Amino acid sequence: MPVLDETIYLNTGASGPSPRRVVESTESWYEFHEFESAAGPGMYEPAFELFDEARATVAAHIGTEPGNVALTGSTTDGISRLPLAMDWDADDVVVRTDVEHAAGILPWRRLRDEYGVEVRVVETDQGWIDPDDWEAAVQGATLATFSSVCWTSGVRAPVRELTERAHDAGARVLVDAVQSPGQHPVDVSEWGADAVAASGHKWLLGPWGAGFLYVAPEFAETLAPAQLGYRNTVDPYADPYEYAEGARRFEFGTVTPAPYAGLQTAIETIEAIGLDTVQSRVERLTDRLKEGLDEDRLVSPREYHTGLVSFADDDPEATVEQVAERGIKVRSIPTTGVVRASIHVFNTADDVDALLDALDG
Repeated sequence: MPVLDETIYLNTGASGPSPRRVVESTESWYEFHEFESAAGPGMYEPAFELFDEARATVAAHIGTEPGNVALTGSTTDGISRLPLAMDWDADDVVVRTDVEHAAGILPWRRLRDEYGVEVRVVETDQGWIDPDDWEAAVQGATLATFSSVCWTSGVRAPVRELTERAHDAGARVLVDAVQSPGQHPVDVSEWGADAVAASGHKWLLGPWGAGFLYVAPEFAETLAPAQLGYRNTVDPYADPYEYAEGARRFEFGTVTPAPYAGLQTAIETIEAIGLDTVQSRVERLTDRLKEGLDEDRLVSPREYHTGLVSFADDDPEATVEQVAERGIKVRSIPTTGVVRASIHVFNTADDVDALLDALDG
């Protein structure tokens, strides 16, 4: 990972640096597509074969079938496609938490402003979602959405429990899972959510531009995506048109294939390392970091949840700049006024100690 020769990288929660093999896979596929395929099988057939392979790789990684996976550009892209495929009016209700990323806030504000949809916000305790508060909020809701991992504090949500409570209330469930793949096992079948959006450019250490959206088959058949194209219809020239089956109805046009080659390699690399290895190493390193922080400063849970460790600071931006002068990359979270470090499997105890020394200095 060349970036590690230049900096102590503790910002994977924003965007993970790719191993050289992931970049080489992306670049080599791009060169093949642009330099060779045009004179051979053509541009489309190899791209569609790659898409099929990428869906299969993603599906196996998250515990589902390829037909339930749509390839997207990012988590935001996947989340945003869903509301455009549903019918909304002023009688509908969306429930979210108060610690969602902008991707989990803006689509529902638009529904509120354009259709009069009610948006309920469940207050959390530094990302902790009280299941009883959640259950009360989802009564009568059309859609409930939350993050599998709180991006501001690293708290890991009880996805299955929250999903079941929402389903019992009659609501569909959308999970923003961007902070999960590559950190810990993801099994969408066990989660039970109707839709799960994620991307490969964070903890999977994949390239930008390769996201994915899981849609449960029984939910997919009720959806009518607003975007139409030759890839998400059975016959693009038929009148009337018919949507493709399953999650494929969310893939509607030509996109750059190469990032999905990189995504495949990224998933294969993480799986070769093993998620048990990832979790055990990250737990040791985050414990080390937390032990070095004052108790009243730590915002993330003291016990292990994820590789995200947030702590309070009087001037987060200044602290980010302060540690950057020592070659350490962390970030501030503007919505909560904390500094957040991201610890992944490629980090070391020396990285953690360097951050603690920089904070003291």
